[in-house]
Amino acid sequence: MTFSIVARCSRTGMFGVAVSSSSPAVAARCAYAQAGVGAIASQNVTDPTLGTKGLELLARGASAAEAVAILKRTGAYSDYRQVLAVDAAGTTAIHSGPKALGIWAEARADNVACGGNMLAHDGVPQAMVEAFLASEGHLGDRLIATMRAALKAGGEAGPVHSAGMKLVREVAWPVADLRCDWTDDCPIEQLASLWEIYKPQLDAYVTRAINPSDAPSYGVPGDE
Repeated sequence: MTFSIVARCSRTGMFGVAVSSSSPAVAARCAYAQAGVGAIASQNVTDPTLGTKGLELLARGASAAEAVAILKRTGAYSDYRQVLAVDAAGTTAIHSGPKALGIWAEARADNVACGGNMLAHDGVPQAMVEAFLASEGHLGDRLIATMRAALKAGGEAGPVHSAGMKLVREVAWPVADLRCDWTDDCPIEQLASLWEIYKPQLDAYVTRAINPSDAPSYGVPGDE
């Protein structure tokens, strides 16, 4: 019921996850990333602990492949799970259990891994990887382009209703954590609209957290 991407920007070292599903609030359960460490997507009959455990393994020095192998070996009901990982070196790994739902597939390259279940066809993740590799610019823009490419390639077998995107860089919190938790319209286009609003303000929010005296004006009524 889900398709997703985990990715690393080779230019900036930023990590990101984007995900969409027919289920509500998919990003709350499936998207995990930590600055300087990596990104994980845990999906298909989702076990959110795989996301947090995966990041802990990466932080301790495991590669993406090692982390995914450990999660597969030690996690409960691994046959039902999909886990995607990218590490600080840009290497990637995916586990897709044989009991993943419907048509499931995966594809990966350096700095990017994509996977899904309940897909319209098994070529969707490869189309996502190709779209990411062909894209340029800010990682957030590239993730949005990849999710749009997933829809164009067929996406999920039925309509999707939620989507989200998480970005991390040099600070301890996500510099963007945007979500459309439910809509009967296109959640990926709603996510894209949120990103267009948030992107110009992203750096200002980071500056305000680190040193408010250096922050730009807030741009709201009453701000002087």
